[in-house]
Amino acid sequence: MILAILGLYLCALLAIGFASRRMASSTGEDFFLAGRGIGSFVLLMTLFGTHMTAFSLLGASGEAYRVGIGVFGLMASASALVAPAVFYFLGVRLWALGKRHGYITQVQFFRDRYGSKSFGLALFVVLVILLIPYLLIGVKGGGITLEQITEGAVPEWAGSLIIVAVVMSYVSFGGLRGTSWANTFQTLVFITLGALAAVVILRSMGGVETALDRVAAQSPELLVRGEAIPPLKMLTYLLIPLSVGMFPHIFQHWLSAQSARTFRLPMVAYPLCIAAVWVPSVLLGVAGTADVPGLEGSAANGVLVRMIGLHAPELLAGLLTAGVFAAIMSSLDSQVLSMSSLFTHDVLRGTFGMDLSPAKQVLSGRLFVVLILAVTYGLSLASDPSLFRLGVWSFTGFASLVPLALAAVYWRRSTLAGAWAALLTVIALWLYFFTQAGDIPGYSVGGTGVMPVAVIFAAAVVALVVVSLMTRPPSEDRLGRFFPESAGLGSSEAHRISRQEGS
Repeated sequence: MILAILGLYLCALLAIGFASRRMASSTGEDFFLAGRGIGSFVLLMTLFGTHMTAFSLLGASGEAYRVGIGVFGLMASASALVAPAVFYFLGVRLWALGKRHGYITQVQFFRDRYGSKSFGLALFVVLVILLIPYLLIGVKGGGITLEQITEGAVPEWAGSLIIVAVVMSYVSFGGLRGTSWANTFQTLVFITLGALAAVVILRSMGGVETALDRVAAQSPELLVRGEAIPPLKMLTYLLIPLSVGMFPHIFQHWLSAQSARTFRLPMVAYPLCIAAVWVPSVLLGVAGTADVPGLEGSAANGVLVRMIGLHAPELLAGLLTAGVFAAIMSSLDSQVLSMSSLFTHDVLRGTFGMDLSPAKQVLSGRLFVVLILAVTYGLSLASDPSLFRLGVWSFTGFASLVPLALAAVYWRRSTLAGAWAALLTVIALWLYFFTQAGDIPGYSVGGTGVMPVAVIFAAAVVALVVVSLMTRPPSEDRLGRFFPESAGLGSSEAHRISRQEGS
């Protein structure tokens, strides 16, 4: 029954991908940006769906199982405030610049802003390095889910392979339009079924109060912030949600919006969507300590799936498994499409100067989707990390690059040398802390509780500012492309241009 329901769900996704292809035109902009015609509701669903991956269901519940209810404060509460602010201060501005100059990727923007192909290529490499752990979350999450819900009848490698094959199919056929439609469907599915899972499982345990009483009797420390989450860790974790400002897949969805007004609904509704997903995940993770005690290491990633199998009837278990798959694939599809877009436009065309026809751009994008998913699947077979920690390391790198984005958009004095200094500082420190942390749970800088993101972020700001001030400012001609007031326009005229672009 479970496999039949999951099979029907996956077939529905493939049908959405094939249907979206009928509306596509054979241009790179249509394949990678859906013709810049995505409306408010679909933008909300795609932004949220691609942001909330297995990290938010399997990872959050697994981490709550290990350290308690304070996990909600680490990520969810901060994300509910930070993400809409990033959409407002970066998303709308970058959408306007993308529309004005015809950008399809974020690397195109940075390469143009700082006037360097080599910087664009280096940024591409860094983005890929940081995104690989995020891709692994989805691929491994799918395998873990299917193996545990079928009690080993479907091995993890097979579940991961199914995820990869389905995502590869509908992304290759439908491009960003198919991905956005599929994400809208999948986001509605996992929000609805995530809430349903919490209701069914907690009711089976006798209600929320009874379930938490059982947890309190066994592990009362899980119901308070406790020593597992020291104050400095809680404080420096606030920087992690800034990562949304540099995710290439989020950037790509920003550029697909119809207008600046399209961002209004995502900014208002995002906190509600986060609460709808994270509250059930964290509650079920904590409650799982009472029903399935003794899970250690990466095994805790599967606590939500174990709870579904233990408390949900077979039909409902199939639906809830589909909900977990929806959360996983709604991120994985956008991530691989954004990477294929970066490769096509920033490596083949931007760096090597290849003159690709629109049809060849689409073909290149499809081939890279296949390649990156194959590589990620291979890596998933050779690693067994905590999904939460894997996600945090990916977010740490992207959050540390946000000063670069803010400077490019708001600080005219930022220079190419300053951008290089920030980029090299981020990747060097990220690699250093990543190797230092190893498999240490709850790793912090020197054991102080300070998360590495705080050190890397601060170092990037210092490098960017100091080196920019020590080097020659950008030319007025270049600044005029990104700051209308620098092109001899008054502030009122610049504001009028921005309003016209947003209409």
